[in-house]
Order: sequence, then structure tokens, then C-alpha cells
Amino acid sequence: MRRPVPVSLEGRHVRLVPIGPEHREDLEAAAAEDPAALHLGALLFTLEGWDAWYGEAAAGVADGRYVVWATVDAGSGRAIGSTRFGDIDVESERLEIGWTWLAPSRWRTAANTEAKLLQLRHAFDELGAGRVGLKTDARNLRSQAAIERIGAVREGTLRRHIRMPDGFIRDSVYYSILRDEWPAIRDRLEARLAR
Repeated sequence: MRRPVPVSLEGRHVRLVPIGPEHREDLEAAAAEDPAALHLGALLFTLEGWDAWYGEAAAGVADGRYVVWATVDAGSGRAIGSTRFGDIDVESERLEIGWTWLAPSRWRTAANTEAKLLQLRHAFDELGAGRVGLKTDARNLRSQAAIERIGAVREGTLRRHIRMPDGFIRDSVYYSILRDEWPAIRDRLEARLAR
């Protein structure tokens, strides 16, 4: 697998663009739609503030731990959320898609489906990944359902896995997609977006 680097990924509904300061105002507005609705996902960082979130994202990009994108609505050009590659292990041919969030008004739209398709296509078809992992808070049933709709296989739960910024130690539900499963998942996601 080749090491992922920041690149733009283009779709019909969304573009994934390497995150920059120019996205901050849009992202803050997207999160402000309903902060309570995002409390189990990647936006729990707001307890520490946006500066901390941007700083952590930028540091992870600088040291190669992450590739961080702003999810940009193709029609309006406004950032509506963010997503990342993390847990990157080139030798083991794996990475994780995560830290994903969208403005609540974009839930259950083509935005998340296409963003995941763009990331998976990049991971498998361009980088040569053998495994793409996804994980979510065990309390976040909406996120689990979204990951399952993509076609990822539920692997299990790591108990008392991650201390959240509010002090709670969450359980994490893990999913994966393997290289040989990808073609069928790609076809299904493309068919869903074509409707």
C-alpha cells in the first residue's frame, strides 16, 4: 500500500478537500445546526474548542498520522463536515476511515454515501489498501446503522476503549471492509448514488 497524502477527491454531490483555515467558518456553522445531535461523534471535541480540534488535526497531518478532509457540498461550495484517514499502517496495508461528521441537515443524504465511496475508492483502487477499518461509539446507533448500510462487516466491540473529552470511557464498535469485498460494495454504493 502507498502512504496516503492530502489530495482532493471529486464527486457529483461532494468534494473532499484537504482541510484548511478557509473551511473553519463553514464547519462551525455546520456544527452549530444542532450541537446536541453530534455529541456522540467526532464533534465531542467542541468541549475543548475549535482551536484544539484544528490544532490536533493539523499536527496529525504534519506527522503523517492523518489525512484530513473538509467535506464540501459540490453545489454551494460550503464545507458541511469533515472526515479523515487515520490508523495508517503502510506495511500492514491498512487504514481507518473515521472522525467523520456532517451537519445534521445532511444526514441520510447522498453526502455521506458519496464521501465514503470517494474515500474507499481512493484507499483500495489508488493506494492499494488491503483493509479499511471504521469504528464508532457503541452508544451511537445512528453511526452504526450508517456504517452497516455502506456494507462494512461488524467485527466486535472493544470495551472501555477510549476516554472521551468529557471524561466518559466509551466502548468502540469496529467494522472493516477487505480488498476482496470492495468490488461488490463499490457497485452497491455506485448504484445507490445513481438513483
